[in-house]
Amino acid sequence: MTTPADLVVTNAEVHTLADPDETYEAFAVRDGRIVRLGTSYDVEFLVGADTETLDAAGRVALPGFVDAHTHLLNSGRTLVHADLSTADSPAEAVDLLRERASEVDTDAGEWVLGFGYDESTWGESRYLTREDLHAVSETAPVVAFREDMHVASVNDPVFDRLREEMPDDDVHTEGGDPTGVVVEEAVDPVYEAIEPDADEAEELIRAAQANANERGVTMVHDMVRQSKAPEVYRDLDLADELTLRVRVNYWADHFDSLIDAGLRTNHGSDMVQTGAVKSYTDGTFGGRTAKLHDPYADDAGETGTWVLGPDGIADLVSRADAHGFQVTLHAIGDAAIDAVLEAYADTDAPGESRHRVEHSELASDEAIERMADLGVVASMQPNFHKWGFEDGLYDARLGDRRTDANRLPAYCEAGALLAFGSDCMPLDPLLGVHYAVNAPSEGQSLGVTEALRAYTSGGAYAGFDEGRLGTLERGKRADFVLLEESPWDRADAIDEVDVAVTAVDGDVVYDDR
Repeated sequence: MTTPADLVVTNAEVHTLADPDETYEAFAVRDGRIVRLGTSYDVEFLVGADTETLDAAGRVALPGFVDAHTHLLNSGRTLVHADLSTADSPAEAVDLLRERASEVDTDAGEWVLGFGYDESTWGESRYLTREDLHAVSETAPVVAFREDMHVASVNDPVFDRLREEMPDDDVHTEGGDPTGVVVEEAVDPVYEAIEPDADEAEELIRAAQANANERGVTMVHDMVRQSKAPEVYRDLDLADELTLRVRVNYWADHFDSLIDAGLRTNHGSDMVQTGAVKSYTDGTFGGRTAKLHDPYADDAGETGTWVLGPDGIADLVSRADAHGFQVTLHAIGDAAIDAVLEAYADTDAPGESRHRVEHSELASDEAIERMADLGVVASMQPNFHKWGFEDGLYDARLGDRRTDANRLPAYCEAGALLAFGSDCMPLDPLLGVHYAVNAPSEGQSLGVTEALRAYTSGGAYAGFDEGRLGTLERGKRADFVLLEESPWDRADAIDEVDVAVTAVDGDVVYDDR
């Protein structure tokens, strides 16, 4: 007698993404795994007295999205603190910060925090300044983080507390006085000062987890630094309250502690795993700190900043690889990408270790070919295409090199391994898929299937999870989403497609039917 299923999903348009042309009408789940795919008639034979039946009513079923580059605490912060991503001008950003200030005890010196502003989209395209933030409060510390998290705007009370800890080169000045804008290592003391304790971290992570499930995300690769997040993830896992698989990529300044604790890449539970060792090598285009071979178009004397230079990159990669860790390095400018690949090439088997380049925005043809040859994963954010349109951020910073950024098809054509993530700008895979399919320049767009695969099986492979996640196949975990419309039918407006259901291990964690 056939054992009944725990869940049967019927009347769906099931795209396994294991094969571009493979579709089914229904599937069945037992013990968290897919046990049968076929017609609704086929799988209904597995319906028993305790089987849950989910009628998809024609909706599109896909594997759950794997966001291969997130900062989940920051995602939670935009939900709890001021969400500056909605601001259309400096004045509107200040208004949002004022609104947040009214919700906290500024008289007691409580911090007023805002996250996610992007001045490149404003008519008055400039960073927020200390004068802007003094309009919020001159006595309480106020911080507005740029979307890339490499640039922050702070007021005088923040400088009073932290200025001595900020490297002079990373504090913008005008006429010898600080403008309020700090970048790269000068932002680090601010992060440390506002780092939430375990209780607040749990509040932020619960908010971010619910938001991720609502967006169809079933797994994230979280970039973690000096944070209570790993503790919270494990506590939620033990309490069976984690509705999101988490792969924790630890910052390089935790490396010795990871070794001492006996951790290695892929250690962990079914829900929480140790991932890679992570570090910056350069900055961002928004801050003119991404490291380039040639100068910026809007600053002929500037080629960016090494956060970790070539010698430091080589040393970190050698040590981490020798201790059995995957390495994942932030590299945006072409000079930084080349330095990272040089270090990976010196390891014994970079493809087996699945070392990664995070962002890889301005990779040359030679670098992309080298990634393919080495088996290095390009962990990219297709939503960054929003900066690639004419008169956008890339146009201002790179000029004629604008169309050289984020050339997604070049990776596929070279046979390089492509994994998509959001970097929480914002956390929304369907928005990312939309930009991957509707890129700003000719030759930059992927097909719908290719883009979806990079956000599912690509992310699974980048986390050594292709044996259990990333496609809807018999024997794999039943992580899936149901979409209200087909992204193939709405290729020009994928960002408008809604998620109806998200499930992890066959358990529905979000239902908006």
